[in-house]
Amino acid sequence: MKNRGIDFHDVSYTYEDASRPLLQAISCRFAAGWTGIVGANGCGKTTLLKLATGLLEPLAGRITGAGGAIYCEQRTDEVPPLLEELVRATDPEACEIRGNLQIGTDWPERWGVLSHGERKRCQIAVILWRNPDVLAVDEPTNHLDTEARWLLAGALSSFRGIGLLVSHDRELIDELCDRCLFLDPPDSNMRPGGYSDGVREAERERESLQRAHRGARVARKKLEREVSTRRREAARADARRSKRGLARKDRDGREKVGRARNTGKDAIAGKLSRQLEGRLRQTRDRQDRLRVKKEHAAGIRLPGGQSQRDALFRIEAGVLELGGGGRTLRLPELVMRPNDRIALTGPNGAGKSTLVRRIDGSLNLPEGRVTYIPQEIDRAAAHSILERARELSSALLGTTMNVVSRLGSRPHRILESLEPSPGETRKLLLAMGIAQEPHLIIMDEPTNHMDLISIECLEDALDECSCGLLLVSHDIRFLRRLTATRWQITRDKQAGDAFVLRESYRDG
Repeated sequence: MKNRGIDFHDVSYTYEDASRPLLQAISCRFAAGWTGIVGANGCGKTTLLKLATGLLEPLAGRITGAGGAIYCEQRTDEVPPLLEELVRATDPEACEIRGNLQIGTDWPERWGVLSHGERKRCQIAVILWRNPDVLAVDEPTNHLDTEARWLLAGALSSFRGIGLLVSHDRELIDELCDRCLFLDPPDSNMRPGGYSDGVREAERERESLQRAHRGARVARKKLEREVSTRRREAARADARRSKRGLARKDRDGREKVGRARNTGKDAIAGKLSRQLEGRLRQTRDRQDRLRVKKEHAAGIRLPGGQSQRDALFRIEAGVLELGGGGRTLRLPELVMRPNDRIALTGPNGAGKSTLVRRIDGSLNLPEGRVTYIPQEIDRAAAHSILERARELSSALLGTTMNVVSRLGSRPHRILESLEPSPGETRKLLLAMGIAQEPHLIIMDEPTNHMDLISIECLEDALDECSCGLLLVSHDIRFLRRLTATRWQITRDKQAGDAFVLRESYRDG
């Protein structure tokens, strides 16, 4: 199976109650090696992975060759099946995978207190140990620190089957993938190379299409002018050839018309007019075929303002229990002022999300003035967020959905969905918060689950925002642009299972 490939033959899929297909008439082949699946949130990337691995059946078309497949989902809510078996196994493959991804033997028992980055490594370790023919991985670098990301990339590169990869990590796609399928419903295009190669090829195709479309438009306008001229000439010729209106006794006029009919000179104008109209129809058809996809407006403005308080919050110096194994995080006094832009960094499992939840729970700002986007949103919370959005007033819903649209997702797909994707859920929660004009925005791993265009739009918006920012991220480039203060968590060298937070300014 490993070299047979997976073939999509005119595959379409529509979710129940959706007004239009999500995937439409997709035909492509997934060969051995890694294929990147690229597109905006909500365009059907996860659905395609589930179709390829047999978790969903196409509503039209067929899929061949999809046996022995495993899908690794984005969410890290549940303990992966066989994790306990993996950590106890003594075979060489299990030992190598545990070592490569640094999986702790006590992690199954400590699942509830593991960071999402540690959980993600467990997911990947289990599926690699199972050694499937087809491996579909959905956003594998979410939550991972720099070291863990390199561990993961190395582990995935060892896979020799058919790999399908959905990721917002451009570097990972470029490293692993031999080809990329670009989804932009209703279109799909398979392009050789990684993400960067595919984007360059797509840009060349778009520019060529635009030039051809402009040429067809110019030719059409020229033909339309010529057709109009020929029609007027043909009308005059018809008038000259007609005996209507001539008196029966007007023998000279009638003989003149008869001679014109016999020579056929005036008929030439009508024939040329008909020929030009045929060419015009062909040119219009060609212009219609050269359809240039509409580019939706992107980019948002965050209308947050600065609080008039001296401080947004204060956390006294002390020690946070991180849960399990006696791990702790030692804190100095933490103060955030209204215009502070703070980056919170540290390795997986060092307590970043625990600290953020502590901060969020201690806030005493006016209702609606805090926008908090957690690191992960489970299915139940995602459903709740969607229902809250549907219950908004028309004006507020319009504002919210405009933000969602300008972050690259189509609002109607979200509102019609039974379960929005993790990326769409984050956009929806952020948009609802923006409408409240926050004094403080807290985002735990803000680029997780976001498509690439959305990340760039979000970065631009946060850069111009006047309210306080507290951002937890492993994306150093993102943080360097947006923050001036760093709260960095490192391992306490004097205590093996303890971490300590230190503050620095103007991260360089």
